[in-house]
Amino acid sequence: MKTWDRTLTAAGIHGPRLRDDYTRQRSLVAAYRRHAYVAVRLLLPAEVVPHVIAATAFMHHTDTLLDQGAAEAGNAAAEDAAAWEKEVADALASGESGHPVLRALLHTVSVHPRMKGHIEEFLAGASLDRDFTGFADEAGYQRYVDAYALPAFMLVACLLLGPDTGAGTDGAAGSRALCRAYIDGSQRLDFVNDLAEDLRDGRLALPAEALERHGVSRADLERGRDTPGTRALLAASLDRARRDLLASRRLPGFAPPAHRAFIRAFVSLEVLTADAALRKGVALFGGPARPAVPAALGVLLREYGRRGR
Repeated sequence: MKTWDRTLTAAGIHGPRLRDDYTRQRSLVAAYRRHAYVAVRLLLPAEVVPHVIAATAFMHHTDTLLDQGAAEAGNAAAEDAAAWEKEVADALASGESGHPVLRALLHTVSVHPRMKGHIEEFLAGASLDRDFTGFADEAGYQRYVDAYALPAFMLVACLLLGPDTGAGTDGAAGSRALCRAYIDGSQRLDFVNDLAEDLRDGRLALPAEALERHGVSRADLERGRDTPGTRALLAASLDRARRDLLASRRLPGFAPPAHRAFIRAFVSLEVLTADAALRKGVALFGGPARPAVPAALGVLLREYGRRGR
């Protein structure tokens, strides 16, 4: 694994300010998704690492602003989210920005032009997250996946998948379907795993229809009640998430060989998280589940060894 300075150089990132911009994004990503950051650094070629980090940092920054805007609609946070969407659109149109997140992103777009369309698609669906009030049913959740979660994931996926998966090819349809399976499972897993934090913020992302089917009220979830209904609700949601994650395991076949170890790892790590959440059950009301450190390290080391061979 190259040092960070050598990684930036290998990716063709020169100039003190631009290198500093990417370094800032690296710090942000390492702080909030440590295991994902380690996987990126360990398993991806140096020339793509800063670009994956820039895309991830942009996605996280945007998602944070949108979540704050949803929680405080009509207040400064909502205005900040709308202002950010305009700032991103203006930056894409002009190719310039004074914001370090966007300066790094714009450079990445200049190296990987097809990302621009994914950014625009992501922004087009931003209102669903910013104005989120909950899902009435499974169909509402699936619309959210199509309009917001999948475009968000494609910001990174477009850097990892081969150029032959561009629009209009059979490969594009196959890879996008697998990307959708992955993000459907990953997003559902996040909504269950982050249930305690979301409820503290006044946000409930499990469909009302699912609560009704299991005889669970919002108050049951907010008070962390251990009932047959809450246990069944959590288990059913996590089982479905796990099935979708497992269905995405063919995704590495659409990527260049140098990227396959990383893709296998991030799918495996999500499955491990789903397994940990299933074991935790109603204890998720106290906080999210995480994969056991030895198991997560085992995935990374196994894929690192396969990459070396």
